[in-house]
Amino acid sequence: MHTVLCPEGWAAPKGYANGISARGQQIFVGGQIGWNAAQQFESDDFIDQTRLALSNVLAVLHTGGASPAHMVRMTWYITDRQMYQSRLKELGQVYRDVMGRHYPAMTCVVVSGLVEERALVEIEVTAVIPDNS
Repeated sequence: MHTVLCPEGWAAPKGYANGISARGQQIFVGGQIGWNAAQQFESDDFIDQTRLALSNVLAVLHTGGASPAHMVRMTWYITDRQMYQSRLKELGQVYRDVMGRHYPAMTCVVVSGLVEERALVEIEVTAVIPDNS
């Protein structure tokens, strides 16, 4: 499916991969935020919004015939570093609840705001479905 890349001598990352090598059909999931299918926010809580954003990513992946196991890259945009760091344990649990134990190459960027004013997190993903050959 894909190969996790970790340079020799590096400590194994926890909850993400340093790099991924993959070949196949690429799926690009645009930034998903923590609102429902009707584009309405149900909560202003960071963890609640993250669960919905991840669920939205999952829905797009499934629509393209992919699953979390096909994810090779994930970028998180968050509006509050302290909120993120203080809730890492909850965040890890929500991630595993929605995505399982599939950890692509990840980047997390703190931004001053997102286009949707109430959004606290936005997540984009690249997935690769392996070639059949």
